[in-house]
Amino acid sequence: MKIIVCVKQVPARDSTLRARPDGKWVEESEVSFEINEPDAYALEEGLQLRDAVGGEVVVLCAGAERASSTIREALAKGADRGIHITLAGDAAPDPLAIARLLASAIQSESPDLILTGLQSDDLGFGQTGVVVAELLGLPHASIIMQVEVAGDGLRVKRELEDGWFQHVSLPLPVLLTIQSGIKKLRYATLMGIKKAKSKPVHVIDAAAGGAPSEARPEAALPIRRVYPPQRTKQIQMLTGAPEQVAAQLLEKLRFEARVL
Repeated sequence: MKIIVCVKQVPARDSTLRARPDGKWVEESEVSFEINEPDAYALEEGLQLRDAVGGEVVVLCAGAERASSTIREALAKGADRGIHITLAGDAAPDPLAIARLLASAIQSESPDLILTGLQSDDLGFGQTGVVVAELLGLPHASIIMQVEVAGDGLRVKRELEDGWFQHVSLPLPVLLTIQSGIKKLRYATLMGIKKAKSKPVHVIDAAAGGAPSEARPEAALPIRRVYPPQRTKQIQMLTGAPEQVAAQLLEKLRFEARVL
């Protein structure tokens, strides 16, 4: 089974984010980067499926040149090879632009299964995976909690609302977006890190024409302004008898703060 796992490099969760002077993105010189957490779970699912049924895992990433470290991390964990679509600039294009790039690279691979994380930790659109599936004309399912090989296809468990789940059978090829927490993540071993240095990574320069013109990263949804939220303080004094104050407090917690 050929499995392609789409990953994204995002700012580390403990990074201090500060908007650039032009307000278009964050100041990346002050930020460290890591693999998107939902994508890490997609990678783990892909590796376990490969180990169970055989085949290969190809990690695919569209991002700046620094994203090569994320690809090497995935290779160190066990992926067989990588594809890096290099993007100019630092602000990420919108989901449609990224999906076109990923779909263009995936077409030449003809995989049996495509895995992505449910959403990215930085922008959180949660659309890239399903848009890729639509561009490729493939069946897809989102918010996946469990994947099992069933005959010539897959049987998956989807997370719904209020603790409900849905079990769906899907034919191959198919695209799945994986929910965080589906499996316990593995760490890269010293041997895996050494082997990653010799594993092939195919580089596609999107800006230099490595991708078809219709797949170039021209954002239809540009970022106009990035800014920190305004910090405000508001104090309300509740007066009256204890019973009246308690009733007022309960009402504000329930209808204004919405914590009850």
